[in-house]
Amino acid sequence: MDLKKHIRSIQDYPKKGILFRDITTLIENPTAFNFAIDKIVEISKKIKFDKVSAIESRGFIFASTVSYLTNKPLVLLRKKDKLPADRYSVDFQLEYGEATIEVHKDSIGKNDSVLVIDDLVATGGTAEAAAQLIEMSGGKVAGFIFIINLFDLPGNNLLKKKSYFTESLIEFPGH
Repeated sequence: MDLKKHIRSIQDYPKKGILFRDITTLIENPTAFNFAIDKIVEISKKIKFDKVSAIESRGFIFASTVSYLTNKPLVLLRKKDKLPADRYSVDFQLEYGEATIEVHKDSIGKNDSVLVIDDLVATGGTAEAAAQLIEMSGGKVAGFIFIINLFDLPGNNLLKKKSYFTESLIEFPGH
């Protein structure tokens, strides 16, 4: 299945100059969504991991299903001030601004190997922040799986230079 056909591209969103790759059209199609989940699970079989983590918010959609299918705990990496208990925080740069993500301090144990799932990698800021949270918690990054890699932006290469496993289901230019 060609998943690219199920991605909508929106010019100048969320601000002028950004070409937004919208996964809602993929999620709304049960056949495409199931295919994407099956591919993520297939890729995950190449990786030894103890937990699945999801980056808010679109990562939750894919990672929760992968957590269920692999029978692995799900760790939520949330936006600032969304978690009620003690947490680690990391500030980072987005392609179009700044943000903070957090994880509960008790979600990842020492030496837990954590697979990170998100919808898209662009500049790599969010993924790198996720890795920092996992490592601050005492865990290890097992790898990253994305639906989309924006291949002409530096994110995927940034992660690979840091020796992280990374794989994406489809690729698009970012501009």
